[in-house]
Amino acid sequence: MIKDITLKLETNPDRDRSLDYAVSIAKAFNAHIIAMASCDPISFSQYPIPSMPDSVLSNIRAEKERDARAALARFEEIAKSHGISYEHEIITHRLPQLAQAFAVKARRSDLSVVQQTEHADDDNEIIIETALFDSGRPVLIVPYIQKEGLKLDHVVCCWDGSSTAARAVNDALPLLTRAKNIDILIIANEKTEDSRHQASGEGIVNHLTRHGLNTRLKMQHAPDVSVANTILSYVGEHGSDLIVMGGYGHSRLREFVLGGATRSILTSMTAPVFMSH
Repeated sequence: MIKDITLKLETNPDRDRSLDYAVSIAKAFNAHIIAMASCDPISFSQYPIPSMPDSVLSNIRAEKERDARAALARFEEIAKSHGISYEHEIITHRLPQLAQAFAVKARRSDLSVVQQTEHADDDNEIIIETALFDSGRPVLIVPYIQKEGLKLDHVVCCWDGSSTAARAVNDALPLLTRAKNIDILIIANEKTEDSRHQASGEGIVNHLTRHGLNTRLKMQHAPDVSVANTILSYVGEHGSDLIVMGGYGHSRLREFVLGGATRSILTSMTAPVFMSH
């Protein structure tokens, strides 16, 4: 079950799609939401703070704090209107400490919800990656074009036989048990044909069927370089409501690097993506 959700709020109300989506999940599962708004005074947080007069920095900080408090107020109003149990806080750290603080909070939740990165100076990318690799919990990324709340008529689980794919499917079970139709999608290429991955989907289909889930196996052929495009095309063609997949990558000197297919999907996604690592 999903009983605790950690949500990263957007301070720009014109961009906020993750708030409504997280509330819809909380309503479906009677879950508690911990909302966090960032208050980093510098937009380009990955660079050192430039030399500025104290008065200028003070004004920037005050504006950022007003935006963060406004985001908390919007969240509180919506949560109260839907009868959602909640708490919220402002994070004043700069990246990467901000992302680490979010990941630590997410360790005590069943799921974290973050909006898709939209701009180059968006801090969501590092927050998604840090939460994915350092929280030990799944992350649900909401497209910045998302209009509907939680909908589970058709769910696509990307399967290549790997441990991360297995973890993602297992972590997504609370959502999968509410899905009307589940496709186990295998992109057939040299990787999935490797015996080390044992990508045959019959076993995972049987496993989910024994859970009473309406599951079917689907196979698409594509070279390794076209995996992301093939998945996104399949999702678009079938009007899928959710993508479940493992997050691939590694950590090097605290710089998180997602695999090429994963990053391409997160860049071009048109449906929410549920990821585990």
